[in-house]
Amino acid sequence: MDFDFDAELKDAAARFPARDLNDLEAARTPRRSFDEGESSAVQVTDVSIPRAQGDPLRLRMFQPWRRSSNASSAIIQFHAGGFVLGTIAQDHARNLQIAEETGAAVIAVDYRLAPEHPFPAALDDAVTALDWVANSECFDPRRIALAGRSAGGGLAAALALHTRDHVGTPIAFQLLSQPQLDHRMSTSSMRRFTDTPMWTASAAALSWRHYLRALSPESVPPYASPSLASDLAGLPPAYVSAMEFDPLRDEAVDYARRLQEAGVRVELHVFPGTFHGSSSLIDAEISRRERAEEIAVLRAALLTPAH
Repeated sequence: MDFDFDAELKDAAARFPARDLNDLEAARTPRRSFDEGESSAVQVTDVSIPRAQGDPLRLRMFQPWRRSSNASSAIIQFHAGGFVLGTIAQDHARNLQIAEETGAAVIAVDYRLAPEHPFPAALDDAVTALDWVANSECFDPRRIALAGRSAGGGLAAALALHTRDHVGTPIAFQLLSQPQLDHRMSTSSMRRFTDTPMWTASAAALSWRHYLRALSPESVPPYASPSLASDLAGLPPAYVSAMEFDPLRDEAVDYARRLQEAGVRVELHVFPGTFHGSSSLIDAEISRRERAEEIAVLRAALLTPAH
């Protein structure tokens, strides 16, 4: 299928075919080196915190040196990778930028990956990270945002649902970028986009199979597949982004619509001519708009404490 990609993204689209998740070892090999640069404005620290069971959970903290109106705020960040790929290193440069430009600390979570650790391992790690941040003397528990892209966006949405239902920390905001939300894979975009760059319907199917392998189809909970939630009322305000030529597009749009219908303040932006993850690959004008918008909404959201 031919896609009307943004002019600045066309060449990149050909260079980044979707991951083949049939060979996870190969898929987990980065296609490019990650920029783990430094910033004179941000202190980076790796922290290990205890899990209920097993080895400690690793967090990477990006804390601005300069005090600002958001100095006591925290953004808990979950990386992309279809629940089976990725590390906290892949968003290092972006997290430096977010911390510097929002004035808030960014805490990247090295959550466990499927199929070695299927659901609920990643969610358990997300809950552990949130509890640690909320109980830290460094942060105001009313000024915590959740953020993630792709599977990380799905994990952020799941954590917001779990927190609402278990009377946990009042989340101030959720940023869901191209989120992976629905294991049923029944949307129009999921059926149409079978040969898109970076992510396809077949890759999504394999990632869900790995992530949910411990569950029967009828026992999948909303905390694994957030689109299953029948009631979205009472969730934190949200910013949801979707890429035009992405199998995940329609589930993100539908989730944003349902949030709005439930009385949740939500902003939705579908970026034209884009594909899954394109903003992290190519510094096109449309990519810069997407990244700037995320920083703007996070900065604004964290100025107002959650209730």
